[in-house]
Amino acid sequence: MENYDLVVIGGGPGGYVAAIRAAQLKKKVALIEKEHLGGICLNWGCIPTKALLKSAELFQTIKHAENYGIKVEKYDFDIQKIVQRSRDISAKLTGGVESLLKKNKVTVINGVASLGMNKLVNVDYQGNKTQIKAENIIIATGARPRILPGFEPDTKQIWTSKEAMTPQSLPKSMIIVGSGAIGIEFASFYNALGTEVTVIEAQSGILPAEDQEISTMARKIFEKKGIKIHTNVKLLKHTKNSDNVEIEMEIEGKLHKMQSEILLIAAGIIGNIESLNLEKTRVIIERNHIVTDQFMQTAEPGIYAIGDVAGAPWLAHKASHEGIIVAEKIAGLKPHPINKLNIPGCTYSSPQLASVGLTEQQALKSNYQLKIGRFPFMANGKALVGGENEGMIKTIFDAKTGELLGAHLIGAEVTELIQGYVIAKTMEGTELDLINSIFPHPTLSEMMPESVMQAYARSIHI
Repeated sequence: MENYDLVVIGGGPGGYVAAIRAAQLKKKVALIEKEHLGGICLNWGCIPTKALLKSAELFQTIKHAENYGIKVEKYDFDIQKIVQRSRDISAKLTGGVESLLKKNKVTVINGVASLGMNKLVNVDYQGNKTQIKAENIIIATGARPRILPGFEPDTKQIWTSKEAMTPQSLPKSMIIVGSGAIGIEFASFYNALGTEVTVIEAQSGILPAEDQEISTMARKIFEKKGIKIHTNVKLLKHTKNSDNVEIEMEIEGKLHKMQSEILLIAAGIIGNIESLNLEKTRVIIERNHIVTDQFMQTAEPGIYAIGDVAGAPWLAHKASHEGIIVAEKIAGLKPHPINKLNIPGCTYSSPQLASVGLTEQQALKSNYQLKIGRFPFMANGKALVGGENEGMIKTIFDAKTGELLGAHLIGAEVTELIQGYVIAKTMEGTELDLINSIFPHPTLSEMMPESVMQAYARSIHI
């Protein structure tokens, strides 16, 4: 039986990063993966969806080329080639992960892992069973789409995100259940290519994790693009017909029916814990996710959990950072725990959304006195040059101390801009740090200090 300092269960962006960092710290590491290195993120999430969205964005740019003085007489798209490009990019990155693990001398074991007694890990690979011994175990098994009872996917008319990433043809119409990042990104992709898209959401607004002012602005822009949106929806039942799915729903007490070719369920995720045999440990499970402390330690000594399986926020970069923290903790270093208020969230729709820290509503509930600044894209030269004049940057400060409490952005490339606020927030910067930093001209980033100056009545360009 092989003995390891660390066994990582799951090869996604949390698991493989943890394995590599532990190996760098001279630990003997094994990584167990049942399917694809890179996990959902590289294979069926972050990367392939962004490839799809890039193709849709380029199609829209060509479609409106005359706005830039360019004549394009004939244009079209090939959905199968769009999908194939997405799959090729994923495959390339997955191969890169395999090379990195090999370079760092991490032992990769294919199979399904489950926990035994005394830190034994059982591995089942197509019926062939082996055991390995671990001093420490990191559970990084990720999550999967949450299935709504009565709306089970069939891969034909009722889809999850996996089917939505690999369509053989473009559906004429689609109803998307859920308006979080996943639902909104697919709404943007299919809408841009010509599908009639309807988004339904149980809560009172779309993108419920975002600042209310930003999500309200997003809804107006999406509806302007032709996406139909219904909120305060209670989904009741569906009926499959030969060429469509009919759903029944209740909107503010009134019964409604709606038909579409495809019904896409994007109503959250649940952790992958079923095959782990956790009932024989002291690991605590709440709402299908593993409970951990600030260093991702479970209630069972020596067993850690990171990434989506350990709960919100369900973000690849959060999983990777957690993996590094655990690896360094196991190696005897003194890493800083994660401050979840410093984790950025991004939605790669059109327009993009990005945020970090408290929303205005959260800050008010925490009894802060606020200074809030806003700067619109329409007042920025680079945004106008790019034909991207819809959007806003909103910054929120503690009026007493100048501490940056939150930043909320909507518009072109804001998923790239957000890191500036993340750095400022992580370094406990104030409004003066941002105002006194010199941003290059002409750039979209110029809007960042402009929003701060507006909060402190120092606006120059609005």
